[in-house]
Amino acid sequence: MTSSQPPDAIQRVLFIASSVHVYNIPPLTSNKGHLAAHWTADSNKRQIFLARLRVLETAIPDPDGGESLSTEILLEDPATGQLFASAPYTDVGAVEAALDSGRFFAVRVVGDGGRKAVLGIGFEERGEAIDFGISLQEVRKVQGIQLEAERKGMVGKKAAEMEVVKEKKDFSLKEGETIHVDIGKKGRRKKGEEIADRDKDNERAMFSIAPPPYTPKVGVGGMMPSLPPPPSAQDVKTQRRRSRQDVPAQATSASASASASDLGFDDGEFGEFQ
Repeated sequence: MTSSQPPDAIQRVLFIASSVHVYNIPPLTSNKGHLAAHWTADSNKRQIFLARLRVLETAIPDPDGGESLSTEILLEDPATGQLFASAPYTDVGAVEAALDSGRFFAVRVVGDGGRKAVLGIGFEERGEAIDFGISLQEVRKVQGIQLEAERKGMVGKKAAEMEVVKEKKDFSLKEGETIHVDIGKKGRRKKGEEIADRDKDNERAMFSIAPPPYTPKVGVGGMMPSLPPPPSAQDVKTQRRRSRQDVPAQATSASASASASDLGFDDGEFGEFQ
């Protein structure tokens, strides 16, 4: 049962559901989790109560000006408000969701004398179950419940890292120790060696160029005949002069034969006069 709070305590309801089914669930037989199908089997034979559920946050002022926060999940009689069971929400293990349904949860309640038991609760609406989970998430953020678990994990991780650092070997130089580096025979080369290397590179570059593609010739014997070279400029001038000389001679011969025929001279076809 919940103990009485001091008169200056401030309480705030984070979530309320008017109708929640409470089950006497069997103990876990493995570490996998709870199955709601086992609770509701045989026509809800394990249901023991229909309760009103409230998530109640209590803030108690401290003498130094701060406050201490605590949160409880209360299962009450919906008609009279009498407390049936309470579950202090001090760690994430106080409420566990069922594996096969989002509407069912296993809640760890604490009775008189600190006796603990695990009860199952089931919401009639999925929206109520979602709001219930959101209210618990807010409690974890405000009170640092989840952060405390993460802090423990970080402490363990840091300790493991420190052990790894201790195991690392120390390769630093001790006092009086030196490092000798042998760079071989590399150094400044003579000018003649550089010129010889450059000539070799040029020869390699020339031999690396691929030859032009081969084109077969077609002609006599399957080979292509070679074309004559083009005429020179002097040959072109000579050919033009010959063409100019032949044209007047042909014109003069044609006019002479035409004028003799026109004058009535015999063209020699009938021979000489007798």
